[in-house]
Amino acid sequence: MATYIVLGQFTEQGIRNVKDTGKRADALRDMAKKAGASLKDVYWTIGQYDIVAIVEAPDDASLTALMLTVGGLGNVRTQSLRAFTASEMSAILPRVGT
Repeated sequence: MATYIVLGQFTEQGIRNVKDTGKRADALRDMAKKAGASLKDVYWTIGQYDIVAIVEAPDDASLTALMLTVGGLGNVRTQSLRAFTASEMSAILPRVGT
């Protein structure tokens, strides 16, 4: 499974319904499971982003479909980053040209 860091910003709708953010995180966990992904952690943050989630998904297409579904609900806008573990990076580095 690939790891993704998902950065989220509340929309105006999301702010109006901020008291439901915990319930929405639970719903995301269920949605991820149905999509063959796994929500590992969710953090509520201060600064430019309101939420940071760690998601494992089988591939980019699965994560993209999940995030488009989430975005369609109207509470948060997301930005997704593919993350690599140290061992994954170790396997990538020998392929780097000099």
